[in-house]
Amino acid sequence: MKIYTKKGDKGQTQLIGRRVPKTNERVNAYGTVDELNSFIGVAAASLPENCSDIQQELLEIQHELFDLGGDLANVTGKTDWALSGKAVSRLEGAIDRYWSEAAEIKAFILPGGTKAAADMHVCRTVARRAERLTAAIHDDDQMPTEALPYLNRLSDYFFAAARVVNHRNDVPDIAYARGKTVFK
Repeated sequence: MKIYTKKGDKGQTQLIGRRVPKTNERVNAYGTVDELNSFIGVAAASLPENCSDIQQELLEIQHELFDLGGDLANVTGKTDWALSGKAVSRLEGAIDRYWSEAAEIKAFILPGGTKAAADMHVCRTVARRAERLTAAIHDDDQMPTEALPYLNRLSDYFFAAARVVNHRNDVPDIAYARGKTVFK
């Protein structure tokens, strides 16, 4: 079997249910979910040994993002989506654990610290873009109900995880120098 099909050579691609231009909003949304999945692979590979719990969570998130990409690509009228509310709840639990583990912050921080934390911040921003692009197709009735809550929590997860990676490795977060107290 060849990996190339030549079916996309004229700017079209196949959703599950119909052909669309490669510039289609759904293609942009699930393509960004796929991009995020790749950046998560980079972030997981850069994690130090004392973050094996985060590495395991990232693997689960990668599977969930693959599910979400398939859901977003499906326009057949399907209603039994692969992504479930359990994924959102699991992310919320991890966010709460990491938020309480890292030192309290009162102002904005800059992305960075350790390489792994910086990679997590890249994941955070790509997750936000995936959320925006998914929101653009949200009026479509062929959308998993958990897609937007999941992507929203996912960016929060990456923020909390980045802070924990720095904390566990005794690297302080980088305070935004011109910031004011925003977290009370």
